[in-house]
Amino acid sequence: MRDLTIGEAARQSGVKVNTIRFYEDRGLLPEAPRTDSGRRLYDRDAVARLSFIRHARDLGFPLEDVQTLLELQGQPGASCAPADSLARQHLKAVEARIAALQALQAELQRMVGGCHGDDIAHCRVIESLADHAMCDHDHGRMGDVGPGAAVSVAGSGSVSD
Repeated sequence: MRDLTIGEAARQSGVKVNTIRFYEDRGLLPEAPRTDSGRRLYDRDAVARLSFIRHARDLGFPLEDVQTLLELQGQPGASCAPADSLARQHLKAVEARIAALQALQAELQRMVGGCHGDDIAHCRVIESLADHAMCDHDHGRMGDVGPGAAVSVAGSGSVSD
């Protein structure tokens, strides 16, 4: 596998073309050499690096941690303690998000379960949203774990994935 186009590198690594360009811009992937006509060319190492990045992102690692892990990968004789530490920190963050999502789920189930389809003046959903004191669970601010947050373990296909 030598001199792959960006499209072929994308296909083999599972990373979208625009994401490859993004990773190059962010320094996660070395800038690809170009042909005389300006087309980027990728080799086996670039595809392996893209696959590594994709897998780390699928597991929810932030780009800064992915950069650190890539740097560590380039030091095969070094201690793996920094990589282990990053993974443990990430695991704790995921566990905290799961706990927060479970509290959110419980509150939403209670809210929906209490709604009997009456008129809006007696709607449990509207009442609960209007008065946080009606909530049974300490769900706090869920903005960090709501839609669009890095909670899933699968990439969404956005540029930063």
